[in-house]
Amino acid sequence: MTLSHGRRRYLSLSLAFLSFRETLANPERRQSIPATLPGNWSSVGCYTDNTGARTLTGATFTDTANMTVENCIAFCDARQFIFAGVEFMQECYCDNFIENGATKAADTDCDLACTGSPAELCGGAGRLNLFNSGAAPPPPPTIPSSIGKWVSLGCYSDNVDGQGRALPNEVNVDSGEVSLETCTAACFDAGMPFSGTEFADECFCGLAIGNGGAPVMLADCNMPCAGNSSEFCGGPNRLTVFNYTGDDLPAPPPVGGGGGGGGGATAIATDLPTPWAYVGCFVDNANGRVLTVEIDNVNMTMESCVSTCDAQNFTIAGGEFSTQCFCGNELIDGAVPAPNSDCNLACGGNSTQACGAGNRLSIYSTSPNITILPVPVPQNSSLGDWSYQGCLADAVGARVFPWQIDNTNNNSASACLDQCHAFGYTAGGMEFGFQCFCGDVSDVTASGVTLQPAESCNIACSGDPIHLCGGGGTIQYYIWTGPSHVWHTPKITGRYEFLVPGVVVPLITTVGINNKVTFLEKSGTSEFTNTTGAYELDLSLTSNFSATWREMHVKSDIFCSGSITLPDKGGRQLNVGGWSLDSTKGVRLYTPDGSAGVNGTNDWQENFEELHLQRQRWYPTAAMLPNGTVMVIGGETGSNASPEPNVEILPTPEGGDTVIFLDWLNRTDPNNLYPFVFVLPSGNLFVVYYNEARIISASTFDTITILPNLPASVNDFLGGRTYPLEGAAVMFPQHAPYTAPLEVLVCGGSSPGAGIALDNCLTIKPETENATWALERMPSPRVMPCIATLPDGTFFIANGAVQGMAGFGLARNPNFGALLYDPSKPFNQRISILNTTIVGRLYHSEAILLPDGRVLISGSDPEDGLNPEEFRVEVYIPPYLAEGRTQPSFNITHTDWAYGSKHSITVMLHHGTTSTMRVSLIAATSSTHGNTMGSRTIFPAFSCFRNTCTITAPPNAFISPPGWHQLFILDGPTPSHSAWVRIGGDPAGIGNWPDLPDFTVPGV
Repeated sequence: MTLSHGRRRYLSLSLAFLSFRETLANPERRQSIPATLPGNWSSVGCYTDNTGARTLTGATFTDTANMTVENCIAFCDARQFIFAGVEFMQECYCDNFIENGATKAADTDCDLACTGSPAELCGGAGRLNLFNSGAAPPPPPTIPSSIGKWVSLGCYSDNVDGQGRALPNEVNVDSGEVSLETCTAACFDAGMPFSGTEFADECFCGLAIGNGGAPVMLADCNMPCAGNSSEFCGGPNRLTVFNYTGDDLPAPPPVGGGGGGGGGATAIATDLPTPWAYVGCFVDNANGRVLTVEIDNVNMTMESCVSTCDAQNFTIAGGEFSTQCFCGNELIDGAVPAPNSDCNLACGGNSTQACGAGNRLSIYSTSPNITILPVPVPQNSSLGDWSYQGCLADAVGARVFPWQIDNTNNNSASACLDQCHAFGYTAGGMEFGFQCFCGDVSDVTASGVTLQPAESCNIACSGDPIHLCGGGGTIQYYIWTGPSHVWHTPKITGRYEFLVPGVVVPLITTVGINNKVTFLEKSGTSEFTNTTGAYELDLSLTSNFSATWREMHVKSDIFCSGSITLPDKGGRQLNVGGWSLDSTKGVRLYTPDGSAGVNGTNDWQENFEELHLQRQRWYPTAAMLPNGTVMVIGGETGSNASPEPNVEILPTPEGGDTVIFLDWLNRTDPNNLYPFVFVLPSGNLFVVYYNEARIISASTFDTITILPNLPASVNDFLGGRTYPLEGAAVMFPQHAPYTAPLEVLVCGGSSPGAGIALDNCLTIKPETENATWALERMPSPRVMPCIATLPDGTFFIANGAVQGMAGFGLARNPNFGALLYDPSKPFNQRISILNTTIVGRLYHSEAILLPDGRVLISGSDPEDGLNPEEFRVEVYIPPYLAEGRTQPSFNITHTDWAYGSKHSITVMLHHGTTSTMRVSLIAATSSTHGNTMGSRTIFPAFSCFRNTCTITAPPNAFISPPGWHQLFILDGPTPSHSAWVRIGGDPAGIGNWPDLPDFTVPGV
């Protein structure tokens, strides 16, 4: 199949993209350059290309089904070219030089799989994977002054203003063998004194030069011949023309003969499959081709043309220029009928049958009522708040807009821009007919591109042929004029501060009820050979390094385990799972003791022989259930090993194996690790895993409601939110009287394979009717974020990377900026941009609220050879402390609260009164891998008389599962230091568990 110039690339995409989409369906599959190449050929890298000025201008071929790097190299090597390049999955180009100012591009720009090998890379859009044979380049191509009795006339224009071919007869020379010699020989045999080669691989003949063909600059004929790279064979709409000067030229064929080109053929084809029939003669190329799929055949008849189109399920066939067959399902670009007498050129294979003429098509169809579409125009109505701006140049080297969607068969302005708006982008447009781009006006400003003449955008949309979708290198450009996101830039942003040098790179941090922070470390990350894997930080002694850290001990590797604070009297910290062998079933317990400035004596307790999980768990989540037991869910048996798609309970119930299989975790492995789990006001559980969510029973773990999938990025619905595509999730604050639907926030994440970080946050009210996800843009992409709940009901977002995914060496570009998310503000106006740090916090980093209202920032274990193992511990001073106000204080006597009970505190405020005071409860949490296990924020009811206030505890375990909370008061925006209170007691008696020799229990 041969496609018309300027459309060849676009019109062969549908088949290629079927293969490409199959590759996308397997996100684990990676493409690469073959390690072994033929002969001395080697990879040169990824290079820019331009449809108007090719990087490689020699022989070329397209294979929509079987293109590979090896096939392209073999093709070019056989024609003695030293450069071969593959592009856009299916195209191969050859040359002996790198032409037209092409430059090296980023290797990641060449990201499309070959149609013949999904494991190989075949360039990209406007990008070539380039290869070199190692041979010295030959002399530059030339045009000889003569070939025997043929004399060069130089370079001529062709198809001037759509008038038709300067030499009307295309002769049958195999495209890979076209040279000046083979073309002049073919024209001699045809008895025609003028020979012309065009576009490297086309040969035309004529009795005279017509239709406005005229001499142009010799440099315009700059494409090496496909069959002889030492010669130039024309260019785009340019002919290298020779004239025969001898007197022995054979007589040309009779007018209307097998060679075509006559003007008296009138016969209509009738031997056609039902219901095909002749429709009439139509004008072509007045505004562009009216049928775009072209199949050339020097022996064409209308029967063969109809048969070809019919076999490809087209409903219209058209013959033109004697040898050109076109197919389609409608006539486009404002096709209009012409007198039947205009279609008078004889078919190449039937001298009596009409096959169109110059810019005239003999049209046949399966129906007499064919669809004729007008000349496409930009769509500038019915697009809501999108406003058309014009035809915009795309950037060279890097695209103007960061997000690309390939709508192979269904691109339109509405489809493209609706998708851009759904993901919060304020600018977008379409290019090359099928490409959709999304971004912001700032992207256009930053790229420095400008608007182009309107005619530069001249390709119809693949899904809307009456409207334009850009051109080659130009974008049909629109901007959003309606309401959009607002990112606040407050005057007081807070700041990062260095707190203390660390002794380990923590994997998990937990603030204990003794107001000290426990650090757990995976084996092998410390630079100290005598590390014990566990330490406790006394926040009151950070100025004294030797005193601030207390050495503790774990017996097995806690690498990628889960932690939670228990509701027992001692506020024990429970750690479960881990890395390798017995560690994966580990159960570890620590009862916080000591006080500010005074070391405790308790240590982690563990004995695998006495106490262990029922299943191996690497990357599990631990969650407190309303009945006071602990749910341990998910994980794997080891590194990239078999999944554990199930749930178990601690303390382990009697009755043998009590593990419950969860098919939905099994189905979504391995992208569902460390799932997010929240207790809902109904008493059921809300679970987010990979890109899915559901409500399950807290007792049977049966599914109650399957919720919509979580949106990911604008161009990839396969993106996820849990490890290894790691985002972070928390619950919105719950306010007395607790009647408002509970809402959950999920921020950041990434996509499988390429690891494109997500730049949005999602919210949902799971228990409302027809619950749906709402999306808000973040100022930058972020994978591996950490979210810390703050006492004023806001959320501090920090750490992570702007690209990649969780895991060792899988993300190298830290996101240094912090954000504040305020649920009390209007939707799309909740994010404020805070300060930045100089410390990259990548894989295995943490953020956790301290009792004084600061946020402790720790960790980073990327193991990427670029970013360090991060021992430094920082704190962030949120805006509510950076304002410099005096923090309020309070006294409390009773710290063990039953549900619905009332408790008095005495407050001291410095700026406001109790009428503007707030009270918050922040549940005890452990921070690891973006999962703040146990996180919950509650604003309970309270009343005050003078400076004595009475707080009413939450009403039940569905609003507040049993556990320890930090109690804060807020004087305006400023929080106090916290006091620990236990809410709901210990209903499962977990404080008496485990009754085993090597464990000490605190009691209930």
